[in-house]
Amino acid sequence: MAHHRPPAPSPASTAHAGEAPAVHMRATLANVPDPEIPAVSVIDLGIVREIHADRVVITPTYTGCPATITIEQSIRTALDANGFADVAIETTLSPPWSTDWISDEGREKLRAYGIAPPPRGAAAASLKNQTAADCPRCGSSNTEELSRFGSTPCKALWRCKACAEPFDRFKCH
Repeated sequence: MAHHRPPAPSPASTAHAGEAPAVHMRATLANVPDPEIPAVSVIDLGIVREIHADRVVITPTYTGCPATITIEQSIRTALDANGFADVAIETTLSPPWSTDWISDEGREKLRAYGIAPPPRGAAAASLKNQTAADCPRCGSSNTEELSRFGSTPCKALWRCKACAEPFDRFKCH
């Protein structure tokens, strides 16, 4: 009489044992850096909106963001490498991404990287960057905008009048 052994579990299924798939996917995606600001992940920036067993929902930081395809590819690669090849990636633009979706940890990572994070609950005035940004280098709020156009479309160029250092400020929206 032949004995049939069940197939050995795949490395991916053993990695998920005792853990909800969404928890493992979130941990996986927390290691996927934003291509334009590698100090923060797609989770930190709030680009990943929802995680379900069968799909991950993302929203780019703005419509037409040139990094969107790279972000999708990086997420796909990370999911595939961690046993989630069957999980779809869905992009949605509504509601539009907001700087309020950046996590507190993400804001601190931006500051440490030299980018002034946007304030939470940005009012109409801060949409135009009329309120002073705190310098990520020295902390002074004696700052001024030099150009609405920074190193990427989602940032503006600012300068600290206290330490004279230029810095990017994440545009509020």
